[in-house]
Amino acid sequence: MTESMSATRTRAPHQWIALVIGAVYLLVGAAGFLVTGFSGFAEHDHGQTLLGFAINPLHNIVHILIGLLGLALWSAAGRARTFGWLLVAGYGATFVFGLFAVNNPGINFLNINAADNGLHLGSALAGLAIALWPQRRPATTPAAQHY
Repeated sequence: MTESMSATRTRAPHQWIALVIGAVYLLVGAAGFLVTGFSGFAEHDHGQTLLGFAINPLHNIVHILIGLLGLALWSAAGRARTFGWLLVAGYGATFVFGLFAVNNPGINFLNINAADNGLHLGSALAGLAIALWPQRRPATTPAAQHY
């Protein structure tokens, strides 16, 4: 019984990556409100930055939601993979949108700058790593092996 309980509690590397990404995005989203406050909800203002990344309250909320999603899904291998695919789709699309939005204040409602684009591409690639991380093979005992 102890062996099966410890086996179910063992986490794969992709789950830990999902947890870290979730925690970081949650913290960054919360810290972003210290910079932006709650006014100018979807304002384009590259003067509002956190560690060089442009933000606004809407951008902060997106970060918080991604963080909460990561914290909710990291604990099971399959759910962590789902989080990875969500990062690929969401941040992949945001990266492509950002390529057009950076120099177009009329559509840049997330206040994306070039640094954000790099982070969004990196997040999509991290999501791909989480989603495609190789599965562990179940341990075999000598009695279970066929000769």
